[in-house]
Amino acid sequence: MKGFNGARLILLQPTLPRQAAGANSAPPAASLAAAFGSHHRLCLIAFVSFFTFASLLALLTIAGRQPPLRSAFLPASAAAAAASPSGLHPNIFDALVHYAALSAAPGRMSDGDLRSIAGVLRRRAPCKLLCFGLGPESLLWRALNHGGRTVFVDESQYYIAHYEERHPGLEGYDVAYTTKVSDLQELLAGARDAVAGDCRPVQNLLFSDCRLGINDLPNHLYDVAWDVILVDGPRGYSPTSPGRMSAIFTAAVLARSTGAGPTDVLVHDYDREAERICSEEFLCGENLVAAGGKLAHFVIRGGASARKDDFCFNRTATSSSSSSSSAAAAAAAM
Repeated sequence: MKGFNGARLILLQPTLPRQAAGANSAPPAASLAAAFGSHHRLCLIAFVSFFTFASLLALLTIAGRQPPLRSAFLPASAAAAAASPSGLHPNIFDALVHYAALSAAPGRMSDGDLRSIAGVLRRRAPCKLLCFGLGPESLLWRALNHGGRTVFVDESQYYIAHYEERHPGLEGYDVAYTTKVSDLQELLAGARDAVAGDCRPVQNLLFSDCRLGINDLPNHLYDVAWDVILVDGPRGYSPTSPGRMSAIFTAAVLARSTGAGPTDVLVHDYDREAERICSEEFLCGENLVAAGGKLAHFVIRGGASARKDDFCFNRTATSSSSSSSSAAAAAAAM
């Protein structure tokens, strides 16, 4: 054992790596792994958020293009009303007509005439409606044309101001008529002589010198393609009244000049001579679709369908109809 007497034992102990930032800091490899893991989680969160936002946006877009599901469970009349929210609900429409027909207001039109006009508005509303004359039914026409545009033209500036003050939003204009019922034949002769000139059927009345043309309305009204025109004014019950000759002539020109149409023209008090003769002269018997009570209903087409050198295509038939009507009225008077 002598050989081991001078030997020394050396122990090798592994040296721990120095900590770069103190006892609590992680080794470099661990720090890289932690940083990589955090970046990975951020990317994953961003991807999930983007996917969720894109899915929600697509869902909202598709839902916006679909019709409301509730309309599929409504009755047919309610579904029709929902399809055109600007129009009046059929039940409200019927109720308004019903109670207006029961009205005892002085000077109101008959039940049959009122319902006939309401029938046209039921088919055309919401539309562009021009009414000559203010009367007991004026607010009814405006209500039945809910969602459309209703314009009133009257001879009385006072009535226009009164209605506009009591019913905000009502659109009305006053007109100074220069005609008289007693001038009917003279006015008709002048219009026939100038049918190729100032009194032609297709023109902008704003620049017209025809005695029957109304040219002092606001400029923009002459550019409107009216869907329905109701002639229920001005006064025409006496020889000195303005009569409705100008209103009927103006309605005939507007219906032919502002669009292809068709335009429904309704003339009230058609049983009177001036209204009947002017309607046959400018609205024409060939365009008459219904007549009953005191109301006549004409459908006028403009654009390429309108004749440019005369109001009626079949002037002979219209003249014969006018003569027959006058003869019948004379016979009835006897």
